[in-house]
Amino acid sequence: MKLVSIETIPGQDFEVIGVVKGTIVQSKNFGKDFMAGMKTLVGGEISSYTEMLVEARQIATKRMVDEAEQLGADAIVGVRYASSSVMQGAAEVLAYGTAVKFNN
Repeated sequence: MKLVSIETIPGQDFEVIGVVKGTIVQSKNFGKDFMAGMKTLVGGEISSYTEMLVEARQIATKRMVDEAEQLGADAIVGVRYASSSVMQGAAEVLAYGTAVKFNN
């Protein structure tokens, strides 16, 4: 499955199937949360949170791709990511784009 953030694929004609998305709500681990709080005292990257968000994006992307495959898509154009806090200690990561089918 080809994923692109642009709205077209150069040299490729396609028809739009529809919007596809994948989402996950990921909660923080208490132990990691405590260590992250300690890290804020000295500054720098909070690698445990970075890893958590990377994993969440991967899961959301896979869910988006799975939805596109069920629709018979060849690619997803206009891929975007969004995140938001849904409650104390939990964040939603959303991947979305437009599923397309290539014209032969």
